[in-house]
Amino acid sequence: MKNSTKAMFKKHGWRVDKFIHNYLYFLFYYQYIRIINLFLPLLKHLKNFKPIVFIGKMIFNRYHAKVLSFGDTKKVFSLNKDIRVISEKNKQIIPFKYATKIIFQEPTHIAVMDCPCKKSTHAPSEDINSCIAVGKDLSNFWIDHCQKYNARKITQIEALDIITQFRKKGHITQAFFKVATGGSTGVICNCHPKTCVSLRATITAKEIDKSLSQSAPSGYSIIFDASKCISCESCSKVCIFGAVKFKDGIRLYDKNECMGCELCIENCHKKAIELYIDKDKPLPLDLDKV
Repeated sequence: MKNSTKAMFKKHGWRVDKFIHNYLYFLFYYQYIRIINLFLPLLKHLKNFKPIVFIGKMIFNRYHAKVLSFGDTKKVFSLNKDIRVISEKNKQIIPFKYATKIIFQEPTHIAVMDCPCKKSTHAPSEDINSCIAVGKDLSNFWIDHCQKYNARKITQIEALDIITQFRKKGHITQAFFKVATGGSTGVICNCHPKTCVSLRATITAKEIDKSLSQSAPSGYSIIFDASKCISCESCSKVCIFGAVKFKDGIRLYDKNECMGCELCIENCHKKAIELYIDKDKPLPLDLDKV
């Protein structure tokens, strides 16, 4: 048994079932996501069928994501010490029932491999290698067992460069949490509604129940400086959540739809937009404050 497999086994303790799920999840990553992708239309069309809705809610509680601002993302990829926070208070940041652990152990150990969402949605080939593992145990497991997904080691600088390039293409950054992988984060991915099963799941979930979501907002909302805004509409064009719109030259902003991803700020030529911590939303995953 490889050391990375032993580390995964040890992480789950007596829950051998979770170890097996975790092991199979990454070995059959692509097939796993394909099944979820096929389930979403079923959930949408049978939204009044209670067993299907129950299964959907169960999935959302056990496999979900936290949107990261670019500022908070940069802190993840500049870590030089372990972060291990296991507390009920984490639910103030990650508002889900089960998978809420914030763990980055030996965070300078990083790997990247193909994203199963992008593969299953036929994304451009140059965009597929985009899932990032942060932490020695997880990154080593990918390197040892996921070569069919083109897993490779990268540095913190390389990881941040990958994220920066995807953000220029309109992708947001998300940290993923899953019960079967120990209930903790460690996987950071570059997501867009056209190619991300998680974001598609959130859209489907909200059609069933507005309170449902597979992605938690970053914890920020935005404010505009009207004196600087020139109504170029760059912010609305890049907003994948439809939170910023222009109608008859008037800017409209829906705070409830805003996930605080920071893309609009990065694309504002006049620096007319700023983030602020929104007390009506879950707290940011800001490692300085965690």
